[in-house]
Amino acid sequence: MYQVIARKYRPQGFDELIGQEHVQKTLANAISSNRIAHGYIFSGQRGTGKTTVARILARCLNCEKGPTPTPCGVCSSCTEIGAGNSVDVIEIDAASNRGINEMREIRENVRYRPARDRYKVFIIDEAHQITKEAFNALLKTLEEPPEWVVFILCTTEAYEIPNTIASRCQHFSFRSVDFVEVMNRMRYIVKQEGIEADDEVLAVVAHAGEGSVRDSLSALDQAIACCGNTLRVEDVRALLGVFAVGSLKSVAEAVQTRDGARMLDIVQELEATGQSLQHFSRELSRYWRNLLVAKISGKPTRLIAASDQEQLALLETAAAFSEEDLTRYLNITLDLYKALQYSLQPRLHLELGLIKLVHAGRLQSIEAALAGLPKEPEKAPLLSATTRASAPRPPAFQAPVQTTPKAAPVETSAPEPTAPAAPTGDLRQDLHAALTKEGLNFSADAILQSDVSVQGPDLLLRGAKSLSFALKDPAIQRIAAQLLGKPVRVKFEVGESSNKAAAPAPARAAGEDTELRARALSHPAVKRFQELFPDAQVRTVRNLNE
Repeated sequence: MYQVIARKYRPQGFDELIGQEHVQKTLANAISSNRIAHGYIFSGQRGTGKTTVARILARCLNCEKGPTPTPCGVCSSCTEIGAGNSVDVIEIDAASNRGINEMREIRENVRYRPARDRYKVFIIDEAHQITKEAFNALLKTLEEPPEWVVFILCTTEAYEIPNTIASRCQHFSFRSVDFVEVMNRMRYIVKQEGIEADDEVLAVVAHAGEGSVRDSLSALDQAIACCGNTLRVEDVRALLGVFAVGSLKSVAEAVQTRDGARMLDIVQELEATGQSLQHFSRELSRYWRNLLVAKISGKPTRLIAASDQEQLALLETAAAFSEEDLTRYLNITLDLYKALQYSLQPRLHLELGLIKLVHAGRLQSIEAALAGLPKEPEKAPLLSATTRASAPRPPAFQAPVQTTPKAAPVETSAPEPTAPAAPTGDLRQDLHAALTKEGLNFSADAILQSDVSVQGPDLLLRGAKSLSFALKDPAIQRIAAQLLGKPVRVKFEVGESSNKAAAPAPARAAGEDTELRARALSHPAVKRFQELFPDAQVRTVRNLNE
């Protein structure tokens, strides 16, 4: 009778294990030093060797030459354990024997010595299926079993094991097997079986296993049954439902060329050939992830489960995108895959998701957009930097300072600075006059609405938080130093100012709003921003002096 490859090539000793070196070394040392625990928990994803290692451990303990980390494999105990029919090695499927009655039977069985071997080993598979009551019935036995009993609990969901049980056992976590190690194992097997298969075929089969050796070998068995002794990559892909890198690359090319029509054609091809749209979106997510890893690493890496030839193709494709773009595409595709799990119209969702990828490729970062804006001169009026105009000076303050005419149209360069006006003895008024004379009306108005005082080497300005931007103008420090005749440091403090009502908002003529908007929209920076974002709209223009 035919025996499947996964069982035929099942490891019979620690030296045949792949990918679980940490488990192999620890158990071998424990056996050599005769420090054998009475309870073990083997956890990890499916097909990584949990039950296999449990059987190997049983052989090591019960071999006629043992306990030994290298069982002979030929004695009656070794052969019976390998065949699964040993009297003293009891394998229990907890998925179908999960109740309290089954655990009571185990508790009664534990009392009797082994019929022939050195240890009576209980291998409980899918141990997380055992009920809470059944675990409680097993608890005392598992804590203090007879010296001839060893319990091995195998599970894919270790968090389901109660802490009272886990604390009484040694826990070993089994890792998913590395892609390269699975490839090497399958090369050995196809050579032993006389099967012709190149690395590209084996990569497709190993990829289907997703880190599970058993799943990969089952897929290999299926491929051999379908294709015979010569495996061709096209036939294997069609059998396993694996999408070729070329079909996924067509999506990347459509994103790069911004071809939305090509995206719709891809969906149509998937529908016509009966492909699973959910499976395609999952593979597309994996493809974007591999492109991102390839872009970051810049060379073939073990982080990508693919052959060397496929990795070179990924590196070539990734060169056309930035890391930010690939991250964005991966997020969109992951959201698409999640939506397809519950969608009643998967085709519509897939079409929408692929079109989103095309539009995402057209996005320009705000940093790149702002980098294209013209730089403002260092002493340009703040009105130009903010595309807003200043209002006329309130009449109440025209007497102590030089009269300022109505604000002129916005200029693109600052006026030439002049010497400050003659001091009046009032530092706040002197600063206001000097700033106004240099055309820095925005900062001058902010000075009037603030408290100004000198405290040692500091010029302290106290006012509302909204004035902080205007009061950080470096011209204030320069002019204050000239007025005081010594260097000063300008410090701004948020708080109530006694001059809060000093500059009330002036009434504006009805036509002044239109003039203010026209002046703001004519500013070069605003025009440049509208060129970068043609669909943008300027909805309001506000005078910062109000």
